[in-house]
Amino acid sequence: MRGLLPHCCLGLLFATVPLHTALAVDVRDVRLWAGPDSTRVVVDLSGSAQHSLAVLHNPERVVLDVPGARLSKGAHRPPAGAGAVKQVRMSRSSSGNLRVVLDLARPISAKSFLTTPNAHYGYRLVIDLGGAAVHADKPIKVRHAPADARDLLIAIDAGHGGEDPGAIGKNGTREKDIVLAIARELAVRINAEPGMKAMLTRTGDYFVPLRDRMRRARAQQADLFVSIHADSIRDRSIDGSSVYILSQRGATDEASRWLAERENASDLIGGVSLDDKDDVLASVLLDLSQSASLNASQVAAARVLHQLTQAGEVRKHEVQQARFMVLKSPDIPSMLVETAYISNPQEELRLRTAVHQARLAAAIGQGVHDYFYANPPMGTRIAQLASGNSVRPVLATAGGAGGAGD
Repeated sequence: MRGLLPHCCLGLLFATVPLHTALAVDVRDVRLWAGPDSTRVVVDLSGSAQHSLAVLHNPERVVLDVPGARLSKGAHRPPAGAGAVKQVRMSRSSSGNLRVVLDLARPISAKSFLTTPNAHYGYRLVIDLGGAAVHADKPIKVRHAPADARDLLIAIDAGHGGEDPGAIGKNGTREKDIVLAIARELAVRINAEPGMKAMLTRTGDYFVPLRDRMRRARAQQADLFVSIHADSIRDRSIDGSSVYILSQRGATDEASRWLAERENASDLIGGVSLDDKDDVLASVLLDLSQSASLNASQVAAARVLHQLTQAGEVRKHEVQQARFMVLKSPDIPSMLVETAYISNPQEELRLRTAVHQARLAAAIGQGVHDYFYANPPMGTRIAQLASGNSVRPVLATAGGAGGAGD
């Protein structure tokens, strides 16, 4: 596995030097988040700190040393093992170094980094243990239907997750929990629609890097990418939904990145590789792909926004543009839906209810449904259904949480 050290040896993987080193730092907590592809361990600190990370073999383990650190009262009990970690052990040596040992279930790559404080956390040492890599350059063929009539694949992305709670409402509601619930409900509705299948970029409470969310959708050759969020703003009176697509500046930035790295870039979904093209041809092909994707994103987002208008308050009645990382796929129409303002106390309470979550999922799902029936891709079951029926089927109401009119 890439990144592993030779057998039976010790290797220093990563070390950080802070801008200013405190004389002593407290370890306030150790948290662990396990996902299907990776495991993240987070060490909460009272301040900046140096650290070193190493991998040991026979048995497999990762060792984190933090010079001068000490355990606060609440951090003496380590978290239970999960994912790639069998158990977590902590001790302080006579030299004053705090050592955290992660006993591993299997050989694995590891990296670490120090993060500065944000709105929710202070200084943190983060250890990422890699798992099965998602290779966007080797697309996984979708086999939901025969080749002459395939199902559409909708990638549904629940924002945030794991140590990243997203926005937090006045009553403690975490964005990551709400958007996962809406994403799951949307997936149920999409899967209930003939000719459509859903995939979730995360299925539980764990963190997925932003670019990896896009890569997962591309690896599965998704036809549409929908990222679900719940916004926050200082003015708690503001409410309503918004829908975003990638801005032209964001598209230009991403095109430059692809062209600079095209020897390592994956094929476009149409199967066109950039790595063997000269500069002019590669640029033209990428521009064509991005233009088609952005145009489709605009039309699909407008359909979703229209349905959200029917379901409740909408703050922005036109599709907005921004440079969100998750929207940067050059060949998948993509949108980001801010379902509501979790900072608004009334909207926060509504977001906590299954009925309102179902209402939002139904609106987004109906918008997706309407877009594809108006613009069915060739060779899909939706294209057959759209051409063969004078009356389009309505997106199925799934589950017992209540329909859009409840």
